[in-house]
Amino acid sequence: MTSLNDIREEIRLKLTGDLLEFELTDETLDKVITSALRELQRYVTVTRIITVPFKRCIDLREYDEVNNVVAIYRNDELGGATTGDSSSYDPMQVAQWQLISGMGNLTYFQDAVYNYASWTTLQQIRNTTSTDLAFRFDKHSRMLYINTSVGTPQKITIEYIPVLMSVEDIESEYWEDILIRLSLALTKVTVGRIRTRYTQSNALWTQDGETILQEGQEELKELRQAMLDNSDLFYPID
Repeated sequence: MTSLNDIREEIRLKLTGDLLEFELTDETLDKVITSALRELQRYVTVTRIITVPFKRCIDLREYDEVNNVVAIYRNDELGGATTGDSSSYDPMQVAQWQLISGMGNLTYFQDAVYNYASWTTLQQIRNTTSTDLAFRFDKHSRMLYINTSVGTPQKITIEYIPVLMSVEDIESEYWEDILIRLSLALTKVTVGRIRTRYTQSNALWTQDGETILQEGQEELKELRQAMLDNSDLFYPID
């Protein structure tokens, strides 16, 4: 896992080669990295999972790390409503036992088929009139609203995109690399603007501010376009 100090050291190495003096202090460099992290938040699609007791309206204010909810999953069976540890069974599975339990049991097979047809028809009607596990996450109130049409589970599993509070929250090597490249580009722009604040005339040497500023702007443009082109449309950019 990459730390803040690791990113600082890599930026300093690439801009100074450990030989030149660097204009930015650690505090200023940390602000640049934080700016890059904030911009990266909109594109990160690495998700985490939590399981909580089911409610039709779940208060997520105690889960500060939740930035966006992308999917929810049942922890219990899909059959009718359950409030205890009891389970419901698929009628077709029961019907299969009718077939292998001997000729004397075939009398009940037709009833099982009828029951299964009625059950599937009811499921279709429920899914048509009400979408099971349809949800909406209100970021302002941090309330997650969930609809159920085929029974109420005891617990619900929530897949979400976390808030990146620090660089240590990034657990993907891909996004660590993007963060370092984005931080380096923003640092080049910052250093370039400092070095081009004043122009020198009749000097024996000149600063490389124009060059490093242009490099940083081009790298930023390429990185932002790459992140936009490769953003996952199944996850919200927010």
